[in-house]
Amino acid sequence: MTDTVCRTHVRVRDYPVLADIGINPDEVGRRQPLVVSVEVEVVAPAITEIGETVDYRRIVAAIDELALIHIPLIETFAHQLAEKCLAMGDVAAAEISIDKPFAITRGMAGTKVTLSRD
Repeated sequence: MTDTVCRTHVRVRDYPVLADIGINPDEVGRRQPLVVSVEVEVVAPAITEIGETVDYRRIVAAIDELALIHIPLIETFAHQLAEKCLAMGDVAAAEISIDKPFAITRGMAGTKVTLSRD
């Protein structure tokens, strides 16, 4: 019999939030829209109860909490969110994607940060 490892991915996709974000003088102190997606990898033998996984409501709460404080860069926001996600139970990795809809005239500007445990 071989040992198996279950890797479960919990996702929050395209979560809109108004965040105190930006480095330009006209951005500071003004909430701007972000679209946040999070994927965390939970390593557990089997998940049968909420305590064995990451409740996506905790991820949303972490996003909302970070949106309240001024963070100059979306890269910093993503990194801080990834750190918060890694602290949520048996999370082996966290991938955070953030898009800032009005950062450029056409298209979407964004970043992706991935943190994992060694």
